[in-house]
Amino acid sequence: MNKTAGGTPGEQKAQWRKALVDKRRRLGDRLWRNDQLQRVMRVWLVNRPDSVIGAYWPIKGEFDPLPALFRWQEAGLEEDAQGQQRHRRIALPVVNKIDKTLTFYTWYPGCPMEEDAYGIPKPKDTEIVHPTLIFVPCVGYGPGGYRLGYGGGFYDRTLATLRPRPFTVGLGYDFAFLPMLRPEPHDVPLDAVLCDTGVAWPVN
Repeated sequence: MNKTAGGTPGEQKAQWRKALVDKRRRLGDRLWRNDQLQRVMRVWLVNRPDSVIGAYWPIKGEFDPLPALFRWQEAGLEEDAQGQQRHRRIALPVVNKIDKTLTFYTWYPGCPMEEDAYGIPKPKDTEIVHPTLIFVPCVGYGPGGYRLGYGGGFYDRTLATLRPRPFTVGLGYDFAFLPMLRPEPHDVPLDAVLCDTGVAWPVN
């Protein structure tokens, strides 16, 4: 295994992960950054054809994508009235304990929730859906659309099995860009990355 300045690639990723999560939890300008990233999301979604979008319940200081997606859903309802758009649905992931992959369940504001095996809220007794677009939380992100997650591999395993493969979009703050991040064989690149200063990937 190749060495880096911080040790092995795995050790370097662990150091980056800890530093970025710690910084994210201490953000003094969180509200401003969140407002900026929600604006970026809403603009980016304008021309997307998707009617089912997967997201995540924010933990450890992550950006919360749900308010922007609720606005997207409301806009779809307005278009429904004109007969132009199918009803839009938002979905949240639930971990399959056996194969450690993710299944997406419909979520809506006020829907019944319960904690999963990892203590993360999940929809209770709602419909399983198959998103064509998935917003993925990024602890960090690097060149080529590669993502630094928490190390569990849930998204990589899930995306390796889904056919057709959903369009994947990472969400993170601009300070989470890691120019030295290099993919490992199992890593699956994201199709796009959005941050509070705009589209971080692909680079125009």
